[in-house]
Amino acid sequence: MSTQKPTVVIADDHPILLKGLKDFLDELDLDILGIANEGQSAINLIIQHKPQLAILDMDMPHKTGLEIAVECRKLGLDTKVILLTLHKELYLYHQAKELNLSGYILKDFALEDLSKAVSKVLSGGQFFSEKIFEGMKENKLQSDENPLTPSEIKILRLISVGLSTKEIANQLFISERTVDKHRSNMITKLNLEKKHNSLLIWAQKNRGLID
Repeated sequence: MSTQKPTVVIADDHPILLKGLKDFLDELDLDILGIANEGQSAINLIIQHKPQLAILDMDMPHKTGLEIAVECRKLGLDTKVILLTLHKELYLYHQAKELNLSGYILKDFALEDLSKAVSKVLSGGQFFSEKIFEGMKENKLQSDENPLTPSEIKILRLISVGLSTKEIANQLFISERTVDKHRSNMITKLNLEKKHNSLLIWAQKNRGLID
């Protein structure tokens, strides 16, 4: 007789976290069809069992949780993917949203979030840890004290994809000196170290704020 329990595949490359996740999901009365400690095994289990849910570590050998989500989408699988991660970077959250993932949970708060996430996702919704959004209201780009100008935000977008000062100047039809002046102003406004790559690092970590 087939079980009526919701089905799930889980994967994490940390044995203790994986055991804790299994025990927790057992308490939630889920039917765990497969357990993996790296990404390739995880996608193989998902393809084999076609579970309702896959709860995956973001960072694993061979395939990351995001890469597995991409593959599930390409294969047209109905499995809903929830990612577990230590990363609070907003651009990763936006990647998860673009992939239409069902959940994105910070490991620091997994125990308080996971049962809510599973319930919501199985009901057809999405769940994203609220802690990801802490500080967004204090968005430095929109600060009343020192907002970045539209020109500075445009340059910051180009910096985030790795363009050099010369390439930015050519693309925007302005002088390299003007780009350097904008760079200097942004470093001051964002309170960054006066290093050559400080804007690049900030822009890549905060890509969701400037896209």
